[in-house]
Amino acid sequence: MAHRTALVKLWGQTAIRTAGKEGTARGEDIIDLTAEEIWSELAPSVREGAIAAINGNLNCYTDQIGLLALRHALARKLSAETAQPWSADEIAVTSGAKQALFNAALALLNPGDEVLIPAPYWTTFPTQVIIAGGTPIFVESRHNNYVPRLTDLAAAITSRTKAVVVNTPNNPTGTVYDRDTLSGIAQLARDRNFWIIFDESYGAFVHPPHLHHSILSVAPQARDRILIVNSFSTSLALTGWRIGYIAGPKAVVSAVKALQTHTTSNPNVIAQHALLYHLNSGDSAFELKLQRHISDARVLGLSILSDLKLVSPPAAQGGLFFYLDLSGFQRRPTANGCEFNPDDIADALLMNAGVATVSGTAFGDPSGLRLSYGVDLELLGKGLRRLTTTLNEWN
Repeated sequence: MAHRTALVKLWGQTAIRTAGKEGTARGEDIIDLTAEEIWSELAPSVREGAIAAINGNLNCYTDQIGLLALRHALARKLSAETAQPWSADEIAVTSGAKQALFNAALALLNPGDEVLIPAPYWTTFPTQVIIAGGTPIFVESRHNNYVPRLTDLAAAITSRTKAVVVNTPNNPTGTVYDRDTLSGIAQLARDRNFWIIFDESYGAFVHPPHLHHSILSVAPQARDRILIVNSFSTSLALTGWRIGYIAGPKAVVSAVKALQTHTTSNPNVIAQHALLYHLNSGDSAFELKLQRHISDARVLGLSILSDLKLVSPPAAQGGLFFYLDLSGFQRRPTANGCEFNPDDIADALLMNAGVATVSGTAFGDPSGLRLSYGVDLELLGKGLRRLTTTLNEWN
């Protein structure tokens, strides 16, 4: 096997989800709170656009980086969101945010280049950096409510620093970065000459009083150092359709086009036409409905989790996740004298409570636990009550 395959591992979510599915297949009552998606029907406009494309026999290649009309529509969307003008040749449509991030890594990194990644982190970030020959440099944020301090980022910069990954709202922590933090990161990038890979895939779901800010709207002077990554997996509940984009300088988009030419070619043509139809319809009713659902799920979840005794309530400022700090358990030894760790707790919650969660070790955090609230409200309430009861019994 090629050496690079040893660099890629199935992440922590995979094993627990597999165990949960196997339990469900055996007739066990398992509630899955691991997913990075929203359980929802399709947006009517997306469905109509897809059906029209199928009825129109649209089954041929598009441009490698997507339909020109779709890129124009995305340029209008980005122009409104960032208060900066965008053109179609600054945008590449991709097969979801993961391909956009992978393209960014391959386009920017040479062997030995370093990428700053605040921890806890989505596990795909460092994995793709490593595959591209780079070195992830983790910057701890747990001591600052999961927002990296600018002094810590600055201390991690070396002559090999090529980029920083900024993910807000954050997966897994649900943290939303404020304007001052984003402005400070942009200034560091300008002063020290590195790129910002700005992943705002969960930007549609931010809870008051917090606001999501595009880093470009905060720091337009850093535009030539910024790559914006987004997808419609969350905002339109389209995870399986694999449709996203990367936006940035024309030279980077040109490199992305060359990469996609020899990897996936164009994104799925039906998904492209469906999205174009949706963007042109101007109907935001579905997005607003989805946002209300996620807001209701958050309120329900926070109410239930407030009964936890050894765990502080999660911030859940944005995104789809409750992130629990289990350090209170880690300070208490088990019956055999060993300390709890999040892997043990995730395993026990699956076995004893029938609730599948993701251990923080998957995100570089030895004391965290991630719970998704993108699921059905009834199942969410049932699962969180089981989890709360189980954790409080261990107290």
